[in-house]
Amino acid sequence: MDEITRDVVVIGAGAAGLTAANDLRKAGLSVVVLEARDRVGGRLWTDVIDGAMLELGGQWVSPDQEALIDTAADLGLSLYSRYREGDSVYVGPDGETKRFTGEMFPVAPETEKVIDEVTARLDAMVAEIDPDRPWAHPQAAEWDAISWDAWLRQQTDDDEAIRNLAFATGSAMLTKPTHTFSLLQSLHMAASAGSYSNLVDADFILDKRVVGGLQQVPELLAERLGDDVLLNQPVRRIIWGAEAAAPERAADAATGQRVDDLRALTARVEAAKTSSSGVTVIADGVTVRARFAILALAPVLYSRISFEPPLPRLQHQMHQHISMGFVIKVHAVYETPFWREKGLSGTAFSPYELAHEAYDNTNHGDERGTLVGFVSDHNADDLFRLSAEERRERILESLSHYYGPEAKNPVVYYESDWGTEEWTRGAYAASFDMGGLHRYGADLREPIGALHLACSDMAGAGFQHVDGAIRQGRRAAAEILERTRG
Repeated sequence: MDEITRDVVVIGAGAAGLTAANDLRKAGLSVVVLEARDRVGGRLWTDVIDGAMLELGGQWVSPDQEALIDTAADLGLSLYSRYREGDSVYVGPDGETKRFTGEMFPVAPETEKVIDEVTARLDAMVAEIDPDRPWAHPQAAEWDAISWDAWLRQQTDDDEAIRNLAFATGSAMLTKPTHTFSLLQSLHMAASAGSYSNLVDADFILDKRVVGGLQQVPELLAERLGDDVLLNQPVRRIIWGAEAAAPERAADAATGQRVDDLRALTARVEAAKTSSSGVTVIADGVTVRARFAILALAPVLYSRISFEPPLPRLQHQMHQHISMGFVIKVHAVYETPFWREKGLSGTAFSPYELAHEAYDNTNHGDERGTLVGFVSDHNADDLFRLSAEERRERILESLSHYYGPEAKNPVVYYESDWGTEEWTRGAYAASFDMGGLHRYGADLREPIGALHLACSDMAGAGFQHVDGAIRQGRRAAAEILERTRG
């Protein structure tokens, strides 16, 4: 096994890790990036499926995502607007398909009034939330103790209004059932985009795409690092702090000796927090000795690594309260964008449909038409109990309710299943369960000795998005640079 020495070892070649590595190298530190997959990009992945270029993971850029926009410009990438000319489509509780323009769904006047009132209430609450410190709000504990679903049902008994209000942070973003996460987590999701209104405005949150695919951001960042990005290198062990061996214990040692061993282990963990011994990172084909490490991967994957000594008890507890959401991203490519001929923008919503939202996702300059739809949380779970043929049939049937029978006959069809991907295990991102954000949020990004942390899942602004990953990569790099200068 090869052994190398660097100032910093970065674990994870997504946007966060590669941003941090580039910032550190620019500052004069030596770096190496270890990636478990055979590609860079993490949850950004552009590939050609049956002759069609598809963005299997993240893809959109909104106007508030300044870190991503600046990075894309620095890398020489071009952006283009999502197609949105024509009418949008909404399917209501009676199954009727209605065309509409503007932001408000074509619902009954009394339902529209409720949606407007609650949206205004949410915008006012979100305006008080610091996206980097949502747990610091005076009512954070109270808001973290009630589910998003329960809070909405306190505001109104209009079921259609509740479903449409819940959608933005539930099915569409956190991709979890709305009874499983808190009002505070929902407000944080909205605050990360500037407001709840921004989050529900598809023309804002899904504004632009990158010509050629968003994965080019990490690919071009990796190119700047050259041979210091190593693929197919899943990290198995991290030795951090002093490398003192665990005390020897005879097989027949008394219980008291075992208690002493536990005390000694706790002391090692505490010592590691302040140790200057650096880290040793052991991957499948290389061992890296470094002054610092950046864990640039989703916190739900930390358990795949053996830490010696173990991480502190706070991290062990906290990470049990973080989980990935789950959504199926469905790609359907057609010979032409037939919906445009019907005067449709391709934008479609319904809290009653299997595919709760769908959009025109036609690639820049492509004569063919592409639709992208999403199936979230328990609906996604249920679909994967079916055969591939049954899944396809049911999803395309749902899309046909928006666009007509032509939607049932794509020339290319593909389902992005990030739940099966070994080094991801869900989509879009990880978030806290009920009560977890107020209880543990302040500790989520804190360095642990020589271990620094960076991931979109722990972002404030840009939470769950590439923009947040870039911001977190910059933060982790800045933390290390401050320590080296101190």
